[in-house]
Amino acid sequence: MKSFLFLLFLFSNSLSPVFSQSNLLENVKKNPKEAANLCNKLREFNSKGISASSDQAIDYVSNKKKLTPVNAEIFSILVIDLYCPDII
Repeated sequence: MKSFLFLLFLFSNSLSPVFSQSNLLENVKKNPKEAANLCNKLREFNSKGISASSDQAIDYVSNKKKLTPVNAEIFSILVIDLYCPDII
């Protein structure tokens, strides 16, 4: 029984990133105004020679959205892919 519970625990923890990414995608889709604002900020970073994938840009998104750095990077990628593919 203990091994079953342990396996169940491991399985449920492995799904967490999948659900998290799905929630990020839904958040991006449901908030196009917010995405447009982020696109503008990322364009501002680009105009200063700062990449959207730089630590500075990811830290900005992480702090603004209260996300972990990994989720902030995923969120940025989703916004860029859906709303502002001109961002580098």
